[in-house]
Amino acid sequence: MTMKDVYTECPMYKKTLIALRQTNMEDAEDLLKCYSDEKAVPFFNSDNCNGDNFHYTTLERMKKQIEVWDFCYKNKDFVRWTVILNNTNEKIGTIEMFHRIADDKFNHYGLLRIDLHSDYETQPIINEILEIANENFYEAFDVKAILTKAIPDATERITSLVRIGYQPLNSKLMTYDDYFVNLKNK
Repeated sequence: MTMKDVYTECPMYKKTLIALRQTNMEDAEDLLKCYSDEKAVPFFNSDNCNGDNFHYTTLERMKKQIEVWDFCYKNKDFVRWTVILNNTNEKIGTIEMFHRIADDKFNHYGLLRIDLHSDYETQPIINEILEIANENFYEAFDVKAILTKAIPDATERITSLVRIGYQPLNSKLMTYDDYFVNLKNK
């Protein structure tokens, strides 16, 4: 089977509770609920993002960020998907995935960022995001492992990560802590 280039045609993924589809401007209003949620902000992975903590309080700022994500997609830097609840069609956050090229031991690893409204930072939602990643992203992004961040307070996320097979990295990624890793075929 030939895998389509994720940057030519962005795939949509669906599980029981959630669907993932490429983020677009129509998502801005719902996503502002996530990115203005002060309880959620500490769980976002803003490492190496030029000081942006992704706490947005205006629709204008949210729309500007979606424009940035769209530009980065067209530039093949990363893909940003909106996390959509299947039963209500509510947009509850986003995920980002990219193939990391770096002069370190994590070269050719994928990096998965998960940004969820605090009401949805739950194991059932996170489990489905991780299942989609494990089933699709190794091939779609041609990576040998996936890294993702979970701060110590992210107990629901950490429980999901361990359940799905992720392990603490136990070393820094660049200068950053709190990463988990899942190796392909593990």
